[in-house]
Amino acid sequence: MPSQPKIRTRFAPSPTGYLHVGGLRTALYSYLIAKQNNGDFILRIEDTDQERLVKDGTVNILQSLYWAGIIPDEGVKLDKNNKIVQAGDNGPYIQSERLEIYQKYVQELIDKGCAYYCFCTQERLDKLRQEQQKNKIPTGYDGCCLNISPEEAKKRVLNGEKHVIRLKMPKAGETSFLDLIRGKVSFKNELVDDQVLIKSDGFPTYHLAVVVDDHLMKITHIVRGEEWISSTPKHIQLYKYFDWEIPQFAHLPLLLNSDKSKLSKRQGDVAVNDYQNKGYLPEALINFVALLGWNPGDDQEIFSLKELIQEFKIEKINKSGAIFNLDKLNWLNGSYLRQMDIKDLTQKCLPYLIQSKLIKSEKDVNLNYLQKIVKLEQERLKHLDEIIDLTHFFFKDKLNYQSDLLIWKKSDREHTLNNLSIIKDSVEKIDSTNFNKENLEKILMPMAQDRGVGDVLWPMRVALSGEQNSPGPFEIAEVLGKKESLKRIVSAIKLLEK
Repeated sequence: MPSQPKIRTRFAPSPTGYLHVGGLRTALYSYLIAKQNNGDFILRIEDTDQERLVKDGTVNILQSLYWAGIIPDEGVKLDKNNKIVQAGDNGPYIQSERLEIYQKYVQELIDKGCAYYCFCTQERLDKLRQEQQKNKIPTGYDGCCLNISPEEAKKRVLNGEKHVIRLKMPKAGETSFLDLIRGKVSFKNELVDDQVLIKSDGFPTYHLAVVVDDHLMKITHIVRGEEWISSTPKHIQLYKYFDWEIPQFAHLPLLLNSDKSKLSKRQGDVAVNDYQNKGYLPEALINFVALLGWNPGDDQEIFSLKELIQEFKIEKINKSGAIFNLDKLNWLNGSYLRQMDIKDLTQKCLPYLIQSKLIKSEKDVNLNYLQKIVKLEQERLKHLDEIIDLTHFFFKDKLNYQSDLLIWKKSDREHTLNNLSIIKDSVEKIDSTNFNKENLEKILMPMAQDRGVGDVLWPMRVALSGEQNSPGPFEIAEVLGKKESLKRIVSAIKLLEK
């Protein structure tokens, strides 16, 4: 029996912007298929749409993938200096460097009578589309140039007439394929357009380049979004014309907003960069993205990348669109943050505090104090940039808030002032070395229960934080220490006395 070919998957983004979370999911699933089969994961850059290219787009895509832990085995990579390099025996892996290859194969198609030159102007094509839409018939090329003789076509090309090269699709029968997610998919050939293969600028379209590249790079499994399903019969026809083995296809469901609309920038963040900048952990985002459409079949929700390689099965991906549930992502990220060692979490929070100018620089940090602050908010933190709003009051010399915030519900200024004065006297009696949550609670809770828990603890907490919502007063006081706690309580008393 002949041996099975080595599993080879690829991710082939266009550098027309930042890496979309949908692209991250495609890359992840392709990576998982390769790794669980001891195969290769290849990264190819599809930059044939020259008008839409974004400066540093390729670098950004690579940095996002590396951040997420999805490292290509072959293809376009980053070296130690963050420079783009290509590694492997099947390159170049950047499509704009492969133009001669595409020209060679499209000429083969022309010679076989499987492709033809088209000289139709854009004006004619626009008019054709308008007529088709007006008559409510499927839009597509009408084959106007299909019967131009090869001799005449060649003559017009040599005379410099603007042209494209189109695929000659058969118009009878059906094209069918077995999708790994959707099962058998069929298209009537009469409804499949004669797709442009080479544009007038000499660059290939996606359709030619993807087939040539996937074959020459020995790709066995193609994972991509469902928007490419209707293009698959064109690609299959190209494989047949070249007499190449057809790879397996898996078309992923759309990512949707909560209102079932297609995930888009208009309704929230869609770039991996956005989530990275907000302080989502790569392992949490990868975990979340893996579950967008894939169901492991049990109650487990937290997976490491290693576990995903073991457990992932593409056959368990749902056909219907996957809701991008931000609450679920926040829950997952919070779970990862709560499991982190406090020293590691503090180091991850530090850049956000410096960027917000709450801390001047890393050398100005009292790490012991900062760790206590971060520990206090670890349970509430959903993503790292929240540390700014949650802890800013710890870093301020003076809190700015209205005196009315100190007054609990139906209490009044005089009662609140009296309670804060008693709190101040009680706090002063606590030894600095034993100034902790337990001792504060032991001394102040009896008074709070006697005078009203809200009437005592609310003004104390607001005096220490200046916030309507914050951790409890004893926890805050322990972190601030006796001196700073007293200073803030005294300031609150003065504010009420005005």
